Amino acid sequence: MFKKKKFNAHPFAYHQEIELEVSTLTNLGLGLGRVPVDGGNWVVMLPFTLPGETVRARVYRNHANYSEADLIEVLKPSPERVAARCPLFGRCGGCQYQHLAYPAQLEWKRRQVAELLEHMAGLEFPVEPVIGSPREFGYRSKITPHFAAPRAGEDGGGIPIGFLRQGSRFELVDVPRCDIATEAINARLAGVRASVREKAAAGGYERGGTVLLRDAAGVVTTDYDAIVTEEVGSLRLRFLARDFFQNNPFILPAFVDHVRAEAAGSGARYLADCYCGSGLFALGAAGGFEKVAGIEISDSSVAFARENAAANGISNAAFIAGDAANLFAGLDFPAADTVVVIDPPRKGCDESFLRQLFAFRPRAVVYVSCDPATQMRDLRHFTAAGYALRRVQPFDLFPQTRHLECVITLS
Repeated sequence: MFKKKKFNAHPFAYHQEIELEVSTLTNLGLGLGRVPVDGGNWVVMLPFTLPGETVRARVYRNHANYSEADLIEVLKPSPERVAARCPLFGRCGGCQYQHLAYPAQLEWKRRQVAELLEHMAGLEFPVEPVIGSPREFGYRSKITPHFAAPRAGEDGGGIPIGFLRQGSRFELVDVPRCDIATEAINARLAGVRASVREKAAAGGYERGGTVLLRDAAGVVTTDYDAIVTEEVGSLRLRFLARDFFQNNPFILPAFVDHVRAEAAGSGARYLADCYCGSGLFALGAAGGFEKVAGIEISDSSVAFARENAAANGISNAAFIAGDAANLFAGLDFPAADTVVVIDPPRKGCDESFLRQLFAFRPRAVVYVSCDPATQMRDLRHFTAAGYALRRVQPFDLFPQTRHLECVITLS
């Protein structure tokens, strides 16, 4: 039988209330303050607070060197605090920054990247101002609400359909509308929720599940296997609804243009796009290079990338279904005249990929990441391999949340 872990009562009792001043925001979107304990300053982290605020908090967990707490009351608010648009903000775990004015969100994200760069990569380097999203709300083109199957005797017509509650790994908050999703998604969401509840009430689910809603140019699909078309500038790209694709189409043209410009600025004549997916960066940059190659381990993504190249009239791009253990085997570009674009998953680059990349030794690398923490961790390997950091440019693809994309250029 599972035994609940005993509460560690040092330095605070369970649910002890304390007052503190918040001094900074972590890259996890949490306010951080310090309180005097045993002659030192003890760190307390709590969500939905802002630097400069004095708050009352309730401690719920003590770790070896810091505590976690819930916000009870803001006693002295920050001048940058604003009213959250969503009534679920503070309960739903999807957004962390709706209470923070958007210009301040951008500046704090820039500072967080600079801090990660210093502490995880050991580098002091100027971070460019974050390029903001043209839309602060209504930008997200894909959401995946979750639901749990009703328990025995429970009315399935009332099950929550939404996202994890703030601070919980299992409990769901019912979300009838998501303010960061596009209006087309929200218009479709009510019908999707009704269908799920109707099926749940009829006993149609033995376990929980996830619903996909993907908006492509105002057309919303819930079919994981549907082929959707996304326009990015002059490009038209087709891919499966379930496949990865950046979820803020309103900032994508500027985002892709930056990657293309940084790659072309290396002076290389050839470009290799690793983790190329359906060809977003490879095809977006193709006009600036003699030849472009996309490398991807997914056969279906390679097939779509080839179709997208043909449909967009791009003849100097080829796509290779690479083996994970030997990704660069089919690439015949001279390394000294090649720039490599990488856009790995959130966990960053694995050691096998980095070994292959450094063995190939391209002229320059443009590293795109949705998690600057793992990106800066990987940056240590690049500098150890002889690469120098040239530019750090964050993009805010995810307003109101702690997440962002960061593009670093190395040569």
